Amino acid sequence: MDVRTKMQESSPQLSTTSYQSVPTFPLHSTNEKAIPLLGFGTAEYPFGASIDTMKQTILEAIEVGYRHFDTAALYQTEQPLGEAISDALRLGLIKTRDELFITSKLWCSDAHHDCVLPALKKTLKNLKLEYLDLYLIHWPVSVKPGEYELPVKKKDLVPIDLKSVWEAMEECQALGLTKSIGVSNFSCKKLETILSTAKIPPAVNQVEMNPMWQQKKLRKFCDEKGILIESYSPLGAKGTLWGTNRVMECELLKEIAQAKGKSLAQVCLRWAYEQGVCVLVKSFNKERMKQNLDIFDWKLSAEESRKISQLPQFKGFPAGEFVSDDGPYKSLEELWDGEI
Repeated sequence: MDVRTKMQESSPQLSTTSYQSVPTFPLHSTNEKAIPLLGFGTAEYPFGASIDTMKQTILEAIEVGYRHFDTAALYQTEQPLGEAISDALRLGLIKTRDELFITSKLWCSDAHHDCVLPALKKTLKNLKLEYLDLYLIHWPVSVKPGEYELPVKKKDLVPIDLKSVWEAMEECQALGLTKSIGVSNFSCKKLETILSTAKIPPAVNQVEMNPMWQQKKLRKFCDEKGILIESYSPLGAKGTLWGTNRVMECELLKEIAQAKGKSLAQVCLRWAYEQGVCVLVKSFNKERMKQNLDIFDWKLSAEESRKISQLPQFKGFPAGEFVSDDGPYKSLEELWDGEI
């Protein structure tokens, strides 16, 4: 049974502690940890720009009902997230750490077999946690060990050994340091490479997805393989290194939002949720945090969905930073295997 069908046929497990109940979905992994299908992202570009206020922002997100938080070694937000979790427990906003679903990611400089476990242990130390719920390979890219930066230095790009890196990820899960493992920014072909030797298949593929970049081929492939898609930049990530204005300035989405009495952001998030994916949102404004949670008690019409499905497609983040004449990926076609 594919992910979408399983999601539709199972009754969502609803959080009783949240401002607006968020459906959850059991991941396809040996531990079957249910993931809330709306998560709070902590990436802000430049990375670390809001480091002084991030802990308070995350506490406010927990207060209004978020239970799923997404971070990464690159983002410089693991430590404030860990501090916020400690404070939330102390303040009684949550009773136990198990109420939260915490994801982090392995950066490219640690995407080497012998670096994976030490990187995860460093992440856990930053977060002051004993385990993650989900650990992802951030990109199908390796650079020489050392720096956590984006853009990377093109002279440091080296071929990634997906088989051995995935074996190290499987070891992390076997040790109980993460409940599930997955990937981010992977094409169908690169997923096939992992699946061909994996003992534990990826539970998640976190990718750019929004009405202007709908990922139809990748979503179909992941549905068939039991891999849950997580959508980042669901509003187009305006203002970031990789963002565009196309989503927030789309006339069709504006018209639908006005007709439904919703914000354009809510229409985008509801559309993504209706595609059977997990959606990662990010707002540091408390009222918008609440609005982003308010997408589960209404629906888009079949006609509205049809119109959105016909929008012209444009990838916001082609990631040319990882392409180099002297590197392992010499073109965007090689990086994305033509899925661009």
